[in-house]
Amino acid sequence: MLTRQNLGKRLKLSFLVDSGAVYSVVPAALLRKLRIRPHSKRTFIMADGSEITRKIGDVLFRLNGRQGAAPVIFGKKQDSTLLGSISLEAVGMMLDPMKRELRPLPMLLVSQTPSL
Repeated sequence: MLTRQNLGKRLKLSFLVDSGAVYSVVPAALLRKLRIRPHSKRTFIMADGSEITRKIGDVLFRLNGRQGAAPVIFGKKQDSTLLGSISLEAVGMMLDPMKRELRPLPMLLVSQTPSL
């Protein structure tokens, strides 16, 4: 689920989880419904080596009772709706590639020990 927290708007979507995608991709029209605004543009290299430029914004993802904020690509008509690794990590989930299912991500916190 995608949300725009300060406006109370929510949108339930089905995503393809792409283990090779860093960012999530959502159709621009749906992001506009949530009043998500792009803050920048980035250029991406496609599998065939070609380059495309897409707008980027930030959205709150909710999945299996967890939530987290992550960047999202404003997708065009030909783009698939994808859930990328940053969004998965933001909600504390990971893809188990062998079982092809989502699992809780072990959350590690590394603290610095004082030097002697």
